[in-house]
Amino acid sequence: MKAWLQCPLRVTGRLFWIAGEALVAALSYAIHCAFRHRDSLPPARAVWLHNLSRRMLRILGAETRVAGAIPSSGLLVCNHLSYVDVLVLAALTPCVFVAKHEVKHWPVFGWFARLAGTVFVDRERRAQVLQAANGIETALRSGALVVLFPEGTSSGDGTILPFKSSLLEPAARQMHPLAVALIQYELDDGDVSEEVCYWKDMTLVPHLINLLSKRGIRASVRFAEPREGSADRKELARQLRAQIVRLKESLS
Repeated sequence: MKAWLQCPLRVTGRLFWIAGEALVAALSYAIHCAFRHRDSLPPARAVWLHNLSRRMLRILGAETRVAGAIPSSGLLVCNHLSYVDVLVLAALTPCVFVAKHEVKHWPVFGWFARLAGTVFVDRERRAQVLQAANGIETALRSGALVVLFPEGTSSGDGTILPFKSSLLEPAARQMHPLAVALIQYELDDGDVSEEVCYWKDMTLVPHLINLLSKRGIRASVRFAEPREGSADRKELARQLRAQIVRLKESLS
């Protein structure tokens, strides 16, 4: 909790702000989502998360720069650096996320994720992967934008891990629009790889406390359409990763 001792007013104020936003979010969900018909619930949840994410980014003092056209439907494939990725992307447009099943049990963020209709997947259980793929297909058919992080976990700022192909079947069938995105961060008072990226053996609460001590975060998101596609999901995974790597290299 070193960061709390260094910036006690900033951290404490932001924690109270988060608590207040959680109450507002619960009330908003009850009003706009809780009594929705099943067919209209997914888009209502996406809009709820969109509005909540915009408010959460203000707490973090985050600014976002965007390049390229923001997709509104289909499957969006993106590199994955941090839980902040979800806030940044959801704040840009209403969307549905695919996340590893551990996120469901995270404090605060897990609660938000469940209410937002996140599709959870346990990649170690084949039956659960198939269930998640069906959930993705259902969301895509409803016209939603579904965000998938094919690395399967977050990584450091300088690394893009190999893409897992198990959830790319809807994209391989070429039945829905497909887009890619590269997300990156900058900090004036810290190390992005250690203080924004959430990876290795980091623990959520200490990481979040430290992040709340920062003056602000600058996020950049670059969107593009895939240059090529494949009906083979493993080959498609390689192609999509290669394009995101090229986006990253073009900014170097």
